[in-house]
Amino acid sequence: MTPCVQGCPADPPFHHLTNSPLHHFTLDFPAVKNSNVFFWSLVVALGGFLFGFDTAVISGAEKAIQQVWSLSPVEHGFTISIALIGTVFGAIFGGVPSDKLGRRQTLIWIAVLYFVSALGAALTHSWLAFVVFRFLGGLGVGASSVTAPLYISEVSPRESRGRMVSMFQFNIVLGILVAYLSNYLLTGVGEQDWRWMLGVQVVPAALFFVLLFRVPESPRWLIGRGRVEEGRQILHLINPASANEDVTSILTTNATDEAMVGGRSLFAKQYRTPVMLAVLFAVFNQVSGINAIIYFAPRIFEMTGLGKGSALLSSAGLGLVNFAFTLLARQFIDRVGRRQLMLIGSYGVIVTLGLVSWAFYSQNFSALGGMLVPVLLFVYIAFFAFSQGAVIWVFISEIFPNTVRAKGQALGSSTHWVMAAIIAFTFPYLAEKLGGGHTFAFFCAMMVLQLLYVWRLMPETKGTSLEQLEKTLVIH
Repeated sequence: MTPCVQGCPADPPFHHLTNSPLHHFTLDFPAVKNSNVFFWSLVVALGGFLFGFDTAVISGAEKAIQQVWSLSPVEHGFTISIALIGTVFGAIFGGVPSDKLGRRQTLIWIAVLYFVSALGAALTHSWLAFVVFRFLGGLGVGASSVTAPLYISEVSPRESRGRMVSMFQFNIVLGILVAYLSNYLLTGVGEQDWRWMLGVQVVPAALFFVLLFRVPESPRWLIGRGRVEEGRQILHLINPASANEDVTSILTTNATDEAMVGGRSLFAKQYRTPVMLAVLFAVFNQVSGINAIIYFAPRIFEMTGLGKGSALLSSAGLGLVNFAFTLLARQFIDRVGRRQLMLIGSYGVIVTLGLVSWAFYSQNFSALGGMLVPVLLFVYIAFFAFSQGAVIWVFISEIFPNTVRAKGQALGSSTHWVMAAIIAFTFPYLAEKLGGGHTFAFFCAMMVLQLLYVWRLMPETKGTSLEQLEKTLVIH
């Protein structure tokens, strides 16, 4: 058993983590020397897998759902979008239970939401109940985007925090791919195959729920609630050499924050820099056009003259590129830093979006055998996944002080989801009324502004403790 630091009880409350077989869980992950942190992060990142799966799985069931309940176009649109509405609410209010109940307890309730949503949506014969269950799943997605990155950030060593938190984004992309594969494999298993498509999510949800009981509470949350020795013991499992120093640093910064005017109010003037950074980052994430391109890729490709089959195949290609470059970004985020990835990505998406806009203005789609726009958007997705996709949840989870981190994460996440909803709802109209040229020119212009944001405002956060970042970003 790992020896306890001075002042700890002889049998600490998380001794089972070091005595259990899970303590010895290891994978080939050389940048993370502590298997405890890797296992905890891997378990919590399952929330990202469920996030991606829940978001994408409806695509295989939506036509059958419309037929089962004879839904009008308006009712059908509402049924499909209700999960996104739940996501917005889950993101807005996800910081409340994270602060009140703790990060771990909130994650357990999120697992319950995913399980109940999947099981209920698969079994119900009532349209209204189906809508409620899908809304609950949306709440889980929104709350996941707040609590999971928050937890991983608070337990990860500074030198590997980027790779650990970006595991959440990687799992989102993986969940989307698995949902598409699952839908394909379950097609035709029965007259109501859509119920199996939605219900299969109970398996990863149940696994998530069970494994969370092998994960401790965030030490920074415990210390912030006066449970200093419990937090010290978990910090000792993370890094015995720096545990006492970390406790002192956390207590000092928390006391400083509490003494300031506004203390735990996110919108106190001392927090205006991290608030501004998080909101702008989340806005730029969506005005890049990423969700519009992912959601409406077949429509975009058909606008260039591709047949339906080729358009669908090209859409699947976008998912694979997104997955591959999200994985690649995780290898660099702690080496070259968040800011450098964002600079590289900004230049890449500006060029590719500009070329897509030019293709629509000129109606020159014949290059590369008619695949010019799909190829350009593959390159766009690669640059996006390598930068914004990998960095957003890492960066927002790092820049807020301990006392308001959950609220700050909720602000960044809810801004992201509100903007996602606005872009998703307006893109078909804009594409039809303005045309592809104007629409992609707008996305390109927004990415020029993002480049200015990264160049002039965005700080580098790699290799720096959360408490040291607070000293840099908070006005004292």
